[in-house]
Amino acid sequence: MKRRSTPSKRAVLALLAQAGKAMSEDTIEEKLTIKINRATIYRILNQFLEDGIAHRIIAEDGKQYFAVLPNHDDVHADHHFHFRCLKCQTIECLPTSVDFSLPQGYQIESANCVLSGICRECST
Repeated sequence: MKRRSTPSKRAVLALLAQAGKAMSEDTIEEKLTIKINRATIYRILNQFLEDGIAHRIIAEDGKQYFAVLPNHDDVHADHHFHFRCLKCQTIECLPTSVDFSLPQGYQIESANCVLSGICRECST
């Protein structure tokens, strides 16, 4: 089903694409140049998830972050690590693949891999 493109959807997508990092709903709401209520932002983000435009990262504190998928590809279907900066509160996808093994008899269906620390930009 093709979804309608609205000014609100375009504004959220442009903001996520420009950021280049995952953003929380409250950060998105704060940085938008147009007024969109919280429920609408979540609805837009959930549509982006369903349509494969963005992916969700849940940090260790339970907060949700959203990032646009480059070229709307399936790169993020693989398990990969994210890095959460404790200073600037951003989350970004790390470019390296994740290699890990489970004990025999276990099968992984999904993973939420978030490392926390200080990012490159904040440590300089």
